[in-house]
Amino acid sequence: MPRGKPSPKIAITIAADVHEQIVASAARRGLSVSAWMTDAARLALKVRDGLAAVAEWEAEHGALTEAELEAARRRLASPSRAQRTVPRRRPA
Repeated sequence: MPRGKPSPKIAITIAADVHEQIVASAARRGLSVSAWMTDAARLALKVRDGLAAVAEWEAEHGALTEAELEAARRRLASPSRAQRTVPRRRPA
């Protein structure tokens, strides 16, 4: 019996062109396809959770303004993204 907690295994079907890109990307990063897919799934889940958080915030405070969206785009494009802070709430 394997030690520890073995990772569950799944079988998936992927379009041939996407498969080729995954294999190439995993190789460039020095990862197995399984590790690459796990990283991709984690990223997709973070994006989903982030979009849900924005929708929740907007439901409570109103839609983000174009100025706020532009500020967010600049922040994401900046090299010092690690220093980001949570945006302050707008007055109601």
